[in-house]
Amino acid sequence: MKKFILFLYLLISFHLFGQNIDKVINKQIYTSYFSYSLKAPLYVSYDLYNGGGDYSRKNLRFKEEIGSAKNKDYAKSGFDKGHLVNAEDFAYNSDFQKLTFSLYNVFPQNPNLNRGVWKTWETTIRNESKKWPLRIYVGAIYGNRKINGKIAIPEYCWKVVINKKTGLILHSLIFKNDSSGSVARISLKDLKNKLTYPIDFIK
Repeated sequence: MKKFILFLYLLISFHLFGQNIDKVINKQIYTSYFSYSLKAPLYVSYDLYNGGGDYSRKNLRFKEEIGSAKNKDYAKSGFDKGHLVNAEDFAYNSDFQKLTFSLYNVFPQNPNLNRGVWKTWETTIRNESKKWPLRIYVGAIYGNRKINGKIAIPEYCWKVVINKKTGLILHSLIFKNDSSGSVARISLKDLKNKLTYPIDFIK
């Protein structure tokens, strides 16, 4: 009986450890809901209208922040520093684009996801922002994997896109953080059931 109780405690701790919003960070063009123990955001939220532009990201480097991961932590990890708020969304303003290069706006992503279907959807959503004002939420579902015991690795990444003009949900998507290219639509109810942290658009 004692062993079962200990197992249950460890199981609950495993699912809940670090899955708390430790700090809400306003980065002017987006808000990051950050976990210090995970050294990664649980999610971010931002508005986008008529996104895109011509400023280059070539010389931009990710900024290390208070309580964030370090750039060196990602070295030779096999994971990309995946933007939650896409840099190209704000390429119409060099200062805004630079704000996306913060480690408050990054989680570890499989390169095939980051450079594949994730990027495809970023482009799709940016094009939609040229027609409608959007409210965008991007986040992660974490398991127990970490890079060198430091940075939590998402098992899944997700996006929710809302048309601010109509209030309708355009997309609610979940991506497997691996090389499969797996993406599926998900209801807000099912997304809520997978999360261990609150989000303001899910009551």
